[in-house]
Amino acid sequence: MKSTVLIAAIAAGLTLVAVDASAEGRGGPREKPAFAALDADGNGAITLAELENARSARFAAMDTDGNGAISATELVAAQEAELADRVAMMIERMDENDDGELQADEMKPRGRGFNAEHMFDHMDEDEDGAISQKEYDAAREARGGHRGGKDHGGRG
Repeated sequence: MKSTVLIAAIAAGLTLVAVDASAEGRGGPREKPAFAALDADGNGAITLAELENARSARFAAMDTDGNGAISATELVAAQEAELADRVAMMIERMDENDDGELQADEMKPRGRGFNAEHMFDHMDEDEDGAISQKEYDAAREARGGHRGGKDHGGRG
């Protein structure tokens, strides 16, 4: 489990797009950095140098010991900080009763959210009221392949 989390964190770190080292300029979870955050000189255009500088700033912010390399510990810490920001924004956005926690009814799907009945009906190709391994695998393949390995638990 630890190695799976570490691999995911490293992969996420390696695919980081040029982002301002602070949370400023981000409009929410998983959003691209704001134009203004990347347009460092404010001239209305983003240059390659500005993108590279933003990337360098992000790297430097993650390299907390300043040794020019990001350790697994530093990468995990950076990902945990980003996750903490996302969680705080999620709670702020969804906490209808303002108690600082999310109850099940506050986490209901919004917009094009998860619809279990629709998903189940789509996957149950033979309409027998159950999803077989074959139907499950076919649905995963249709959505872009197997994401977790051969045993569907991420260890294949």
